[in-house]
Formats: sequence, structure tokens, C-alpha cells
Amino acid sequence: MAYKKTEQYDEQVTKGLVDNYRNALTLLGEDAEREGLIKTPERMAKAMQYLTHGYELDAKAILDSARFHEDVSEMIIVKDIELYSMCEHHMLPFFGKAHIAYIPNGVITGLSKMARVVDVYSRRLQVQERLTTQILEAIKESLNPLGVAVVIEAQHLCMMMRGVQKQNSVTTTSSFSGEFQKEATRSEFLKLISGKFN
Repeated sequence: MAYKKTEQYDEQVTKGLVDNYRNALTLLGEDAEREGLIKTPERMAKAMQYLTHGYELDAKAILDSARFHEDVSEMIIVKDIELYSMCEHHMLPFFGKAHIAYIPNGVITGLSKMARVVDVYSRRLQVQERLTTQILEAIKESLNPLGVAVVIEAQHLCMMMRGVQKQNSVTTTSSFSGEFQKEATRSEFLKLISGKFN
């Protein structure tokens, strides 16, 4: 399935999550029946389903829904794509920006599809390293371009709120294929996403 109405929730999944979240609140020493928390388990259940709805999305179907044959072989970049994901180690959010480029090989796709592919994989339990390569592989498989580049810059609440508590740390990951493995092409891409055009 390529798209899902994320405001609709599986009743059985919701009920199971509600029961578990209510139990978790009690184990943490809270009164799950007090006014401020009475609806919290249901809200959490629906929020978690929304935050992980990427499992039901198909990146290839999204890219294939807007494929166009064009005699273009210049670099196409979509940068500063906002992303929000959940660290699978601590179930805390990480957020930042993705920068994607590809060099077409006779086929292009709608620009918004790049942002949708980011959502497909970021709306899952993730690690940033895997997220970066999954985005690259999906574009590579669907469009068969001459090269793909993906750079993600993100802040992780598991590092900011707990553990080392480093609020200003930013993690950068990158993945390159094809023409972007050549230093000149990769350098051009990195220069363009940094905003330094001179």
C-alpha cells in the first residue's frame, strides 16, 4: 500500500497499546485514573501508531507513482527535508534534515516524492545510519539513476535528555552511490547543500 490515512487506527492494536500504556503509568507510580491521565494511554496509543505508520508505506510505489521519462542527466537536489523519527534503542525522538540528490538516467520523479520517501523510512523505529541507506537504496532501485547521494543531520533526544545530555550535538550520516562516489561530484553536492556557492 503506497498511502495510508494516518488518522485511522486499528482498534485491536489501539486497545492493546492502551492497556500496556495504562499499566506502564501505574508501574511508574502514577494514578492512571486521575483526570490529567485518564485519556493519556489512548493518546499515546494513537500517537505511536502515527509515529510508526511508515511500516505500511511503500517507497517504491510512491516513487513509481510519478515517474517521467526525461533526457536529463544533471544533478537534482532536494535539501532541508524535515524528518522526525524514533530511536529504536530508547524509543525517544530524533529529528533533523535530509538532503537528497540523484543524477537521472532517463527517468525523473516528482520532487515531493523525495520527501515522501524520507517519511516512509523515518516513520519507523530507526537508527540514523540505517535510515540514510534505506532512502538511498529505495531511490536507486526505483529510478536506476547514475548516482544517488543522501546526507542526514539530526539531533537525538536520547543524547540530549538522558545519558551524556549533550544538547548541541548533531549527528551527520551520509551514503553515496554511482557518480557520487567520485570526489568531484560528491564535493559539488556537499557544497550545494551547505549553501556555499562561491
